[in-house]
This record gives sequence, structure tokens and C-alpha cells, in this order.
Amino acid sequence: MQDQTSTIQKKAFISAIIILLVLLILTGVLTYFIPSGSYDYVLIDGIETVVPDSFQYTNQEPLPFYRIFTAPFEVFVSDGNAIVIAIVLFLLIIGGSIKVLTKIGVIEHIISTIILKFKSNKYLLLSMITLIFMSVGALIGVFEEVIPLVPIMIILSKKLGWDTKIGLGMSILAAGFGFSAAITNPFTIGVAQQLAQLPLFSGFLYRMIIFMIVYVVLNSFLIFHAKKIDTHPSFEDFGFEYEKPNQKSLVWTSICFSLMFLSIALSPFVSFLQDYNLILIALYFLMAGLGAGLFSALENKVVFKTYLSGALSMSPGIILIMLATGVKHLITISGSMDTILFNVVSAMEDKSDFMVILGAFFFTLSANFFIGSGSAKAFIMIPILNPLLDLSDISRQLGILAFQLGDGFSNMFYPTNAVLLVALGLGNFSYTKWFKWTILLQLFIIALSVVFLFIGLKIGY
Repeated sequence: MQDQTSTIQKKAFISAIIILLVLLILTGVLTYFIPSGSYDYVLIDGIETVVPDSFQYTNQEPLPFYRIFTAPFEVFVSDGNAIVIAIVLFLLIIGGSIKVLTKIGVIEHIISTIILKFKSNKYLLLSMITLIFMSVGALIGVFEEVIPLVPIMIILSKKLGWDTKIGLGMSILAAGFGFSAAITNPFTIGVAQQLAQLPLFSGFLYRMIIFMIVYVVLNSFLIFHAKKIDTHPSFEDFGFEYEKPNQKSLVWTSICFSLMFLSIALSPFVSFLQDYNLILIALYFLMAGLGAGLFSALENKVVFKTYLSGALSMSPGIILIMLATGVKHLITISGSMDTILFNVVSAMEDKSDFMVILGAFFFTLSANFFIGSGSAKAFIMIPILNPLLDLSDISRQLGILAFQLGDGFSNMFYPTNAVLLVALGLGNFSYTKWFKWTILLQLFIIALSVVFLFIGLKIGY
């Protein structure tokens, strides 16, 4: 097996860097043309939440031009820096662990075991994996946490006769779509419903129908493309020639992964796990990688050297994260985001109910370009949308659906999403190729979302 699968590849990295640099500069220039403004914020459960009808222009001086280029570094010392630092450490830890597990044959063993069970019905396997990744996104809000599994899914895809994009599609794309077609996602549905003063996870039946429709669309999309490039490998072509890891390494890895999946499954019900799941998953991978390596036949110094090599191979991802979050940082510190929000809300007043709900959807879709975090957008937008929805005689439940649909799908399209760029880098798949492959799917999902909102309005959801 080639170790480069867990390495961010040079070509994809350079492509992403160029795109993000252009976006960073354009965003910085844009702030010079948008007057600064600000809403008042209050602390609710320790989190800043916007106060409706409190907007005022602040006449803030434009940012010095040099801050366009320092913004990617400022994200480490700005508000919300904890999540940026956590993701960076997460990637480094995962990179090291995957490298060790690959070297001692654990990853190959897992892949080979799966193929042996589904060798006669690999399209059923594709459908099952897609459903699993969508479900963890829809039910428990897992997204960044699937990054460690992306290289494994790419390897599996190639061994089954497909290619990198199918591996990316059934893992990171499925998790992202599930995150948006959410049923009980605590980070979008949970936070938004609390802010809207609705019963937690109420209205789940319609969301479940939406989830199943989106699953059928995505699964059909992946199967269609998989069949177009299927090389139909024979059983012998799967390549099981590898050095099987010893029993202690396998048992130890199984224990660590079991704890990880248990932690993910329990996170909707345990607040501690919701807050620290990313850290815990990194810890489980650290334990799995180093533990399995030390149990293997490798010398200890070789294990640590391999781990360090794997961690360093992920370091380009840090630059991608800095640039992507730098775009959001610029639009926030310039005072532009609140001004944009105020003008959008003002433009929606006195419009028809359908236009108001569409406005909420498309503004969330646009805001997602700058603010990737669903819960962060909820605290900014929901308190402002609530009175607008009430005046328009639109249920807050439907407003949350518009927010939900606008929040997640585009995470798998916007180049400002660092998780997407890291996943593409791991697969040596350029953003340009990704754009061409997913653009029609994204446009179809946007149209489908509009239909879901129209139906929701008509049935009084």
C-alpha cells in the first residue's frame, strides 16, 4: 500500500493555496466597500448571541491593507481560536497514527476484511457506507471527525475498481450532506431550536423524509459515476499480499476504535462529549497508532520516527486551515458581516412568506462561505430571523429548516471550508476537479431545498 494516501499531495495543495489566496485578497478588498456596523450581543450560556433591532453603523476605519495577509496568522489569537488550534492538532495526530497503522498492515487488514465480505456485491457496500457516513452527520453532527477515515475509504474505493472521487464521495461528501439533511444534529438543529424556543429535535418526521430523499439522490449520483469508471477487478486483483499485523496490534486497535465509535454515538446525550469529542477522537487515534506500533514487530524508535513522519506529512493542511479561516476573520473584524446581515433582513421585510423563507435560505447559503460553523451561524442569525418569521406568519420550525438546508450542503463545495480542502489534499484531488464533479449535484440540491421549503410552507410545517 502506498503511504502517500495519508499525505496531503503537492498538486492539490498548490491548487487550494492559489484559490484561497485569491479569495482572501478579494474578501479583504470587499471590506473597503461595505460600511462597518454591529449588533449588540449578550451572553447566553456563556456564548455570545445577537440582540435583534440593535444594529448600528460604527464608522470603523477600514482595515490596514497588510491585515489581509496577517489575517491567517491572527486566527490563532482571535475569538474562537480554540477550535482552529484543536483541528490543527487533530490533523497532526491523525496523520501520525494513520502512517503507523498503514506501515504495520492494520489499515490493509481492515480493507481486505471488508472486501472479502462484500466481494460479490460491492454496490451494496457503497450504498451502506454512504448511508453510514450520512447518518453520523445527520444524527450526531459528525463532520471534521471523519477526516481520519477518508484515506481508508479512498484505498477501499480503488481496490474495488473505482477511483479517488468515489472514496471521497462515500465519506466526506456523504458526511457533509448528512450534516445538512440533519435529523437530530445537535450543532445545527439542537442549537437553532433552543434559540427559537422550540422543543429539542421537534419536527423530526419531515426532516427524516428529507434525509431519505437526499440519501437516494447522493447514492444514485455515486453509483452512476462508479459504474462509469468501474474496472471490474477480479477477486485476485484486490491485492491481499501484505504482512498481516500481529494479534496484539489488531486487538489494541479494535479497542481504541470501539471506544471512539462509542464516544461518537453517545455524544448527543452527553454534553461533555459534545464539547470535547474532537479531542477525544484524536486521543483514541494517538493511542491506536502508537499502541499498535509498539505492540508490532517494529523497533520503538522506528515507530516514533514513522509517527513523526506521518504528522509532518499533514502540515500543509495547517496552511489551508489558516487561509480558509482567515477569510472569515477578515469579514468579521471589519464589521462587514453584521452590516450584510442587517441589510438582508431589512430587504426581506414586507415580502411574501415564500420570499422571506427563500431569503433566509439563500442568506445562510451565502454566509456559509465565510462562517463554516453551523452553531456559530445559528447564534448570529436565528435571534434576528425569529421576529422576522413571526411577523411574516412563518413558523420558526420552517425557519430552522431553511437555516439547516442553507448551512451544510455548501460545506462540500465552498473552497473556504478547510475540512473539504484537507480531504481533497489527502486524495490528491484538486479543487478544480471537485468543482466540475459536484457542481451539477450542488445545483440540484439547491433546487431540491427550495422545493422542500415550498412544501413545508404549504403544509404548515
